[in-house]
Amino acid sequence: MKKVFLAAVCVTALCFGFKTSNAQTAPAFKVGVFDIDLMVQALPEYRGIDSLTQLYERDTLGTEYQIYQGEYQRLDSTLKSDSAKGVSPTIMSYNNQQKQQMMYNLVYWQQIAQQKSDQYRGSLSAPLYQRVVVAYKKVLAVKKYNLILKPNTYEVGFPVENMFPLVAKELNVTLPPGLTIDPNQALQDQGTIGGAGVPKAGTGKP
Repeated sequence: MKKVFLAAVCVTALCFGFKTSNAQTAPAFKVGVFDIDLMVQALPEYRGIDSLTQLYERDTLGTEYQIYQGEYQRLDSTLKSDSAKGVSPTIMSYNNQQKQQMMYNLVYWQQIAQQKSDQYRGSLSAPLYQRVVVAYKKVLAVKKYNLILKPNTYEVGFPVENMFPLVAKELNVTLPPGLTIDPNQALQDQGTIGGAGVPKAGTGKP
C-alpha cells in the first residue's frame, strides 16, 4: 500500500513540475487591438475620398434619382393616354413594365444609392487599403500577436497592445487622438478607441 502511495506522489510531483516548467518557458499570449477600416479612415488622403464621395452622392446619384422620378411620371401619363386611345396591349404592357421598374428604383432608392456610394468609395479607397494591409502585415511579422481584436471588443483578461501607432509608424502618418491611447486604460471609457477624430464613412464628420 505504501509503495502505491509513494508512486502516486511521485507521478503527481512530476506532472506538477512539468506544468510549472511549461508555464515558465511558454511565450506570453499577446493580444493586439486594431481595425483596418479605422486605420484607412485615419489617413489624411481619406478626407479627399470622403469629399469626392459626397460630391458623387449629390451630383451623380441626385441626378439619377431625378431621372427616375421624371421617367416614372412620363410613363404614368403615357399609359393613361394610351389606355384612352386604345393603344396596342403589347405596347402598353411594355410601358407598364418600365413604369414598374422606375417605381421599384424610387421605392428602394435609399438602398440602391447606398450600395452605389459604397462601391464608389471602395474603388477610391482601394489603394489606401493596400497600403494599410502591407504595414499591418509588417507589424504582425515583428510583434507576432496570438490574437487581434477590434476596438471596444475587449473587456477583461490578457493585457492588450494598441497596434494603431505601430501601423501608423510604418505608414509615416500621425494618428488622431482617439487611436493613440492605451487600450488598457480605455477600458474605463468604452468607445474611446476609434471613436474620436476619425470620420464616419459617408459623412466626413468625426
